[in-house]
Amino acid sequence: MTKSARIPNLGGASAFVLHRPHPTVQAVTRQLSAIGLEVTDCWPELPPAVLSADFVFFDVDLGFDEQFPWKPGEAPMPLIALVGSEAPGRIEWALFSHRADAHLMKPVGNSGVYSSLLIARQSFEARRRLAAEIASLEARVAERHTIVRAVAALARGGEHERGYAQLRSLAMNWQISVEEAARRVVAMADGEGSDEQSRRA
Repeated sequence: MTKSARIPNLGGASAFVLHRPHPTVQAVTRQLSAIGLEVTDCWPELPPAVLSADFVFFDVDLGFDEQFPWKPGEAPMPLIALVGSEAPGRIEWALFSHRADAHLMKPVGNSGVYSSLLIARQSFEARRRLAAEIASLEARVAERHTIVRAVAALARGGEHERGYAQLRSLAMNWQISVEEAARRVVAMADGEGSDEQSRRA
């Protein structure tokens, strides 16, 4: 039997509400304050202080890219879309351009904010973990490509096993990883290639 994930305590967290003056702001602020969050409402754009916020609620109906101090899709915290109009273009802007992690339909009543916070945080953290895994895989692929290039540079007459053995020997002599040794070998090989081209020019 697996232990269920613990629901986090959100008290003390901070949230910005990017929405024009409207009863929606009052409803969201009331619920956030009851949960224990510190709330800042603003319009028409987010202040620099938002970069330290834990959550951002934003208006989908009248929102635009320039309101955010980051590039679309690169928010450093969970985003919660406040949706009034279900126009496809507006929904696409919120979900695919800005990657909203959760949403609330307007008009906002007396509930819904707490669950949207939890869903947004879970979605944001899952997306961040996936991005980190992808970056790690891309780095590993790049390192393997570099090793292949280094072995090819060291190999003589197509003897790749000897080239790899030499690369490992260099790594041990330099007291660095095989990947770092490969980067040095490739850099030296590229430098020699540039010098050769210069001599021929």
